[in-house]
Amino acid sequence: MSVLLDTTVATTDEMGALGARIAGVLRAGDLVVLTGPLGAGKTTMTRGLGTALGARGQVSSPTFVLARTHPTTAGPDLVHVDAYRLSDPVELDDLDLDWDGSIVVVEWGRGMVDGVSDSVLDVEITRPTGGGDGLGDDLDPDDVPDEPRRVVVTGTGPRWSGTRL
Repeated sequence: MSVLLDTTVATTDEMGALGARIAGVLRAGDLVVLTGPLGAGKTTMTRGLGTALGARGQVSSPTFVLARTHPTTAGPDLVHVDAYRLSDPVELDDLDLDWDGSIVVVEWGRGMVDGVSDSVLDVEITRPTGGGDGLGDDLDPDDVPDEPRRVVVTGTGPRWSGTRL
């Protein structure tokens, strides 16, 4: 396991651009796991990936459909999965995903995709919470979409050995 990138992302545009940067190293069979609280930027990053890969259709959160497949203009499909509502990793099998022929991005996937691949690109996004003036007038962090986030990208397994972002 090695940290490939540890950076601060200040805006939603930068999060999308980071997604596009990551897309540049992805290929069929890659599994990307996105972890972070609600509103952290997981879908924004996936949208940036999709744009860079030439994904067709709007890349939006698949929370209620669980998975969306986006054919790309050239290369493997982008499969966008939201595991938030899954109670057990076995439920991923029911989605009948093309793990080997697609680039699969799983939001809320930590602990849900263990054993799917020996190589995983893990992206953890953290954001400040409880912003405010310190006088009890705290802001809901979802009301401040453009705030710095820390993004740590870790590669595990042989696929990510020696990879640079």
